Order: sequence, then structure tokens, then C-alpha cells
Amino acid sequence: MKHLMPPLPYAPSALAPLLSEETIQYHYGKHLQTYVDNLNKLAEGTPYADMCLELIITTAPEGALRNNAAQVWNHTFYFDGLTPTPKAIPAGLQKQLCADFGTVEAFRTALQTAAAGLFGSGWTWLVLDADCHLRVLPLSNAGNPLRLGLQPLLTLDVWEHAYYIDYRNRRADYLEALWQLTDWERVASLSQRPPVGLYY
Repeated sequence: MKHLMPPLPYAPSALAPLLSEETIQYHYGKHLQTYVDNLNKLAEGTPYADMCLELIITTAPEGALRNNAAQVWNHTFYFDGLTPTPKAIPAGLQKQLCADFGTVEAFRTALQTAAAGLFGSGWTWLVLDADCHLRVLPLSNAGNPLRLGLQPLLTLDVWEHAYYIDYRNRRADYLEALWQLTDWERVASLSQRPPVGLYY
């Protein structure tokens, strides 16, 4: 199985000015492409050559193959979770967030604090656990919640390449931009049904 670049669900300029076209061109067009290319090279001639991303992530040992597969999956999930036409958080998701975090604002603080405080590079996730509770989960480097049996709903990429062109070292400002660009309807949909296709 040759892994291909996932389609970007909007034009590279669509998230500007919060995320510039230049950022998307580098982040999606170059960084993600490199992960896809590396994954194909590393998987060739191995038992993982015909596996989907999820199987590689959950069965491969720690190392370059698993890391590149996770970075392809993580980036695809990240880009798919942003929208140029964001809407308010749906009422059902607000109810879930209030049940597990107290208030929507408390959730926002927990999410952004975890992402801002993640040392070095990595991802901060909103996940649904086996008990159907929402949790904020920061994971370093190529960390992916599928390995922990958790259902991803939202991710924030805090590798510097995700924001340095637009925000330099102002990670907190970048996280505020992501809040404004998040596709909350998608988050709500993922929280209410088992993921399909790529996402499980």
C-alpha cells in the first residue's frame, strides 16, 4: 500500500489571516509530504507495507516507522479539524464539555494551558475515553491516542513548524487562533459516533 498525501479540505489561503497561506504551504505541502515520503520508504519490503496507518501506529514498535505513520495520521486529523467557516460549539458538545470540565471556558483553559505548557514538540488532544468522558491529553513528539485506546476528537499541533512563520515564539497566540478556526461541528460529530474510515 502506497500512502498518499491526504487532500487539504480548503484552499491554502482559506485560513488567513489567522494561519497564512505560507504556513499552510510549508506545514501541509512540505512537512506532511516529507512524513508521507518517509513512511513509504520505511514500510517498503516490511510486514507493514500493506497496513493502514492505524495498524502501523498501534502495532509497530517504537521507532521511525511508527513515528512517521503517526505524524501522517496526526497531521491529517489536525488539518481536517480546521475550517475557514467556524461555527459556535453545538449545544450537545457544550453539555458534554460542561459535564467533564465544569464549563466550556474551563475546558478552553485546560486545553490551551496543556498545549502551551507541553515542553518541546508534540500534540495536545481532546479525547473520549472508554467511560465516555472527555479528557485533555498532551503527548510529546509523534504521540497518538490510538495507542492508548482513546478516541481522538480534536488535536492542536504544537510543533514549531506549525506556527513559527506566523507567530514566531508566541505559541499562546497561535493557540488562540486555532480556537477560532476549530470545526466544532466535526468535534461534536466525532464525539457521538465511532470514527470511520481514516479515523479508526
